[in-house]
Amino acid sequence: MSTTTIERPAPADAVVVPASAPQVVAVKRRTIDAVLIGFGVVATVAFAIAGALLTWGHNFANDYVTRELSSQHVAFPAAAALTEEGRTDLVKWADHKVDTGREAEAYASFINGHLAKVADGATYADLGATESAAKADVKAAVDAGKPQATIDQLQAKADGITAQRNTLFKGETLRGLLLSAYAWSTVGMIAGLAAIGAFLAAAVMAVLVVLGMIHHHRMPKTA
Repeated sequence: MSTTTIERPAPADAVVVPASAPQVVAVKRRTIDAVLIGFGVVATVAFAIAGALLTWGHNFANDYVTRELSSQHVAFPAAAALTEEGRTDLVKWADHKVDTGREAEAYASFINGHLAKVADGATYADLGATESAAKADVKAAVDAGKPQATIDQLQAKADGITAQRNTLFKGETLRGLLLSAYAWSTVGMIAGLAAIGAFLAAAVMAVLVVLGMIHHHRMPKTA
């Protein structure tokens, strides 16, 4: 027994969707608002925490530098002495105690001016080979049985170089410590500026979150 299939024509106003057509997923506007609000809240909290940490770093660096420099009791000479040495660029710091990063940098420059005169611009490392050679000359003179006057002259030269190296070592060490203090103070200053930027960003995000919540509340629940 055969079965006959009767195909009915589709209504004129029917929409025929091809089988291969992509499926469209509708996302409600309220859902998008909720996601953006959540992102804004997280960003606000993150910026606020970053600002707090940066502020702590700023205060720590400044307090540390001030405390350590103040304990050294280092101070600039009087204005007259600085002018006499030709350091008119440092006159503004005359009689100031060194307790800030900027002052530490300036005093390091003051020390560097003195170090340049110790051995005609040579550094502690530069004089290493010179000192070794001078001591070798003394030993060679003693071994060769040179006159005592010659040995004394060579010894005085070697002692002079050793004294210069000791002076340069102390000066370069102090200069390095002062520049390190200046570097830490600079890092603290940058952290302070970054903290301000983080707090401003947190405030902007907080305002955007509030506006987003207002917009979300006003949107129809079916939207």
